[in-house]
Amino acid sequence: MEYLPAPAAPAQGHILCCQCGVPIPPNPANMCVGCLRAQVDITEGIPKQGTVHFCKQCERYLQPPGTWIQCALESRELLALCLKKIKASLSKVRLIDAGFIWTEPHSKRIKLKLTVQKEVINGAVLQQVFVVEYVVQSQMCEDCHRIEAKDFWKAVVQVRQKTVHKKTFYYLEQLILKHRLHQNTLRIKEIHDGLDFYYSSKQHAQKMVDFLQCTVPSRSKSSQRLISHDIHSNVYNYKSTFSVEIVPICKDNVVCLSPKLAQSLGNMSQICVCIRVTSTIHLIDPRTLQIAEIDGNTYWRHPFNSLFHPKQLEEFIIMDINRVHEKKKGAGAGARSNKHTLAEAWVRKTSELDTDHQYFCCTHLGHILNPGDLVLGFDLANCNLNDEFANKMNPQHIPDVVLIKKSYDRSKRQRRRNWKLKELERDREASDTDDERQYQDFLEDLEEDETIRKNVNIYRNADIPVESDTDDDGAPRISLAEMLEDLHISQDATGGEGAEMLTE
Repeated sequence: MEYLPAPAAPAQGHILCCQCGVPIPPNPANMCVGCLRAQVDITEGIPKQGTVHFCKQCERYLQPPGTWIQCALESRELLALCLKKIKASLSKVRLIDAGFIWTEPHSKRIKLKLTVQKEVINGAVLQQVFVVEYVVQSQMCEDCHRIEAKDFWKAVVQVRQKTVHKKTFYYLEQLILKHRLHQNTLRIKEIHDGLDFYYSSKQHAQKMVDFLQCTVPSRSKSSQRLISHDIHSNVYNYKSTFSVEIVPICKDNVVCLSPKLAQSLGNMSQICVCIRVTSTIHLIDPRTLQIAEIDGNTYWRHPFNSLFHPKQLEEFIIMDINRVHEKKKGAGAGARSNKHTLAEAWVRKTSELDTDHQYFCCTHLGHILNPGDLVLGFDLANCNLNDEFANKMNPQHIPDVVLIKKSYDRSKRQRRRNWKLKELERDREASDTDDERQYQDFLEDLEEDETIRKNVNIYRNADIPVESDTDDDGAPRISLAEMLEDLHISQDATGGEGAEMLTE
């Protein structure tokens, strides 16, 4: 009698697959993984290909139905956007893991590697890994359509200042650039006495108005005009206009305050000098060094004007100067400036050097003036003051000369200026020949006033070498520590690393 060998028994704790007979650990389906996948595909119904839309102009992706969002390549935001496109299909499985598979930046392909689980035959849980590929298609968003149209806008902010000098606008331009308030504008138009900012939504325009009111002393008003009305859906389409008026006072203006306002500021002299315009008007009394700040609301309640045009500045030479170390405060006097020094000076006009006529004045520039220096100022003794408050003043209280700032060689300052500023891209009208002179005045103000300089991004100009200070004439200069490097970083279309994706 011949005995046949018995079939090999499975290892202890294992069973045979009901399909192929391979020993496997027990499971509810009694099948190996290979046979189970052959029987069931848990990724069935999940699309393996898709499309995402990308706007080249603003570098944003479309999140259906109509939202455009900024996403860096291989970022969480982009991963969430891609998963939302197959969210409905993933509802029948459990998503375990998701990540990106690297693709070349110029391929216009985004690949996701997904790991999912699902309960199949008799409660067995099957896990599977698969790849979903998205094709990136170019599509211009509505905002970029409006920008390209240039004439389409829903809100405009009209910024005006009734002055002949644009110092405040130059300062405001740098603040807008620093805080990136210009990003949402459709168009910026420069006109004679101000700027117009056009926006695609009223909210962006309101944000600019709020910024202006916090930055410069101003007042605003708004209006809106009905463009269309859908009677079926009861939808109204308006165009909004915001008018912002900046106080007509600039740096280095000589002003005459009303008696009531001067008294409320600590019995200041009515004749004052504006040393700075930020969110408030900063005034100094050249006779006592008393300082005061006037906000927009106070100005509009007690308005005053500049007594002189900037072109009326005259050049004087210091004949003699005596610094006043102690000055008795008057009754109710306010704070005094610690950055200035009170001095009494005898000056003579450079146009009258052949005469012996001199002027006596008190000045707040005693810390930088010496005999023989040139200084710019206004001659009040030989002019007609057409001002409501100045005409009512006692002539003995009106100084003969008000000195404004020390004069330096402008051509030398321009030649050694190794820094620069950025400018807003805007539509300009016919340029005025006086604009360049006013811009140079603003650059000199930045060099002379550290307080204003802190609010401005100043960039290193590599085209101009750093000169030694051996030929320094004492003119204020900006140190290299205060300058930023003007970097030109080439970013990819998604705003992240990788350089060249979707830039064609």
